[in-house]
Parts: sequence; structure tokens; C-alpha cells
Amino acid sequence: MNKIVIAADSFKGCLSSKEVAESIAAGIRKVYPHCEIACISIADGGEGFCQAVIDNKNGHKIETVVHDPLMRTIPAEYAIIDKQTAIIESAQASGLPLLREEERNPLITSTYGTGELIKDAIAKGCQNIVIGLGGSATNDGGLGMLMALGYRFYDSNGNTILQQGGQALGHIAHIDTTQRIPELAQCTFTIACDVDNPFIGDNGATYVYAPQKGANKDSLEELEKNMRHWCAILFQHTNIDLSTVKGSGAAGGLAGAFIALMDAKTVSGIDYVLHSVDFDKQIVNADLVITGEGKIDRQTLMGKAPQGILKRTHNYAIPTIALVGSITDTLSDLHSGFDGIFPIQAGPISLREAMEHPIARENLTRTIEQLLLFHKGTCHSHKNIKE
Repeated sequence: MNKIVIAADSFKGCLSSKEVAESIAAGIRKVYPHCEIACISIADGGEGFCQAVIDNKNGHKIETVVHDPLMRTIPAEYAIIDKQTAIIESAQASGLPLLREEERNPLITSTYGTGELIKDAIAKGCQNIVIGLGGSATNDGGLGMLMALGYRFYDSNGNTILQQGGQALGHIAHIDTTQRIPELAQCTFTIACDVDNPFIGDNGATYVYAPQKGANKDSLEELEKNMRHWCAILFQHTNIDLSTVKGSGAAGGLAGAFIALMDAKTVSGIDYVLHSVDFDKQIVNADLVITGEGKIDRQTLMGKAPQGILKRTHNYAIPTIALVGSITDTLSDLHSGFDGIFPIQAGPISLREAMEHPIARENLTRTIEQLLLFHKGTCHSHKNIKE
């Protein structure tokens, strides 16, 4: 092996993309000490998106205070690169990990804090805003985010709507843009996500994702009804029908608000990151590409980071394997072009133990070391047979 490229997603709640790559690289060096190793931080728009861009683009973090999904003040951060570009993870302010399980309720959870991150970035001179969507605790169609940026909403009686969350959407009769922050007119928005769900419907934001955010059967029906109403209001205001726009349902419809009211461009999160690091150039002459994530399942094949890597490497016929924490579907459903998918656990272990930082790092190092030792031994045997 002369060159190996490592581009793995973070193992959520355990290791960052950079830490995963470092752990794998340590195992490679034990077998091929002189091999060229390229470590690339990646993410698909959710957790780790901001850090991946910072690692690759030498950006710097900005710390601020925003409101979480239940409107409690919390610290949050985003990144600035090239002086005028802000990289924001909506999950920093509106993410599911910010809530205890019993607090999850998309009828009341809000994206207000995401709007505050945008407002802070604009105040610091940023005009290009890139939003990574993923892992949200909300189903408010972006209402809270818009409120934070100065949009005002009124019911059919002319009363100002102050409620947050998906419960408020059904009361909106009018959108007032006169008080939104004026700098928005000079800003461009790019939303990076890994799903193509529309705003409403059986495959929309509510029915697909709201259950994991705490919605029960009754609240699902209310949320979908309210989202349909909000979709109609946005159509009246913008002439954009989000029910037909792929990806507008991302992050509980937050994507739809950006598309309809901010003329946002939608991109694949992993494609955005790979383009920003000239990934195709970095894999030139690579003998192997290693990707992975904490849990691989059918959703991986719908645009998540490992699948994005595979699409690129397939164009150059570069062998590609995935190292993962766990596999939740049958391998026959998942291979889809991978030359191998390898879980890293050495034996029976609890999820809590598996997610301990040193254990995960050791498992990654050991797994790739054993795989490469096997490869090296096989190549040597084949050479002797030919001789």
C-alpha cells in the first residue's frame, strides 16, 4: 500500500471525524509505516458538519449564547471561514441531544436559537450563510428561526403570534416581513442536508421524523395538519409550493422556510464538504479509501457521508471499505458497492461501553490493523505462488 485516504464521518456522541481518522491512521502505520495517509474530516450536514469544515478550511469558531428548543439559554458555536462565510449547524441550537427524552415535544420545540446563530453571524459581517441541517428536535417549519430574524406573524384576528413550536403553525394567517433584519437582503443562504423528504405528506417532515422527536399518534396528526396550513400560507406569500420540493422537510421543515423566504440553495451536505476539500484530487493514486460512521443502516444509502464517499471512489474504481460501530440491517442490503463493511467491536459489549472514547479508538486501530495484516499476508502468498 502506497497511499490510503481516510474520510469517515464522526461516531456520534463518541468520536469526531478527525479522531476517527487519527485512530484508523494509527493502525495503518503499524502495518504500512511508509504509506502516505490522507486524513479528511467529513460530515453530511448533521453533527460534526461545522467541525469538518473548520478542520479542512482553517476556519475559526465563534461562541455565543442562544435559546435551545425549549427557549432556555445555552452556549453555542459556529464557524467563520474566508471572513464572510458562516458555517452553522442547526443542531447546535435546535438539536435533539439538547433535550432529555421526557422533554421531547415537537408541538412546542422551536428553531429560534438557529435564527439567533444566523443573526450573530450577520452582525459579524457574514453574508454567505451555510446551514447544516440534521438531528433537529423541532417540527416548526422554521417558524422560530424566522421570528429570531425579525419576521412577525399574525392570526386571522390580527393578533401577533407569540407561541413557539409546531402548535403555532395552525394559527398563522399573515406573514409580516417589514421588521426582519435589513442585512438579510444582502445574504445568500445554502442549506446542506442528507435527506430529500418534502415538507408535508406521508414521506414528509412530520410522519417520517417527528416520532423520534417525541410526537405520539395524536400530536402527529396535529403537526401534519398545522404543517399543511403553514405550507399553504407560504405558497400564498411566495408562490412556492413546498409540498413538491425535495428536501424541504429537512429538520422539521426548517429547510422549507429557508427555501421559500430566503431563496436558499439546497446541496447535499457530504457533497458540499467533499467539494470544499477537492476530494477527487485527494484520492488520485489512492490504493484504498476508508470511510465509516457510528451506525450503518439503510438510511446510509440515502445520501449520508459513507454513501457520498462511495459515489466518488466508484468513479475511479478505488477499493472502498467502511468501518462502523454497528450494523442494523443485513449486509446484503447495505454493501451496494462497498468492498467490505466491518463492525469494529471485539466482542459482546454494551452500547455505553462501546461509546467510551478510548475503547472506540482502540477498536478502530485494531480492526484496520488486522484487515491490513490479512491483506499484506494474502498479497505476499500470491507473490510466492507466482514465483
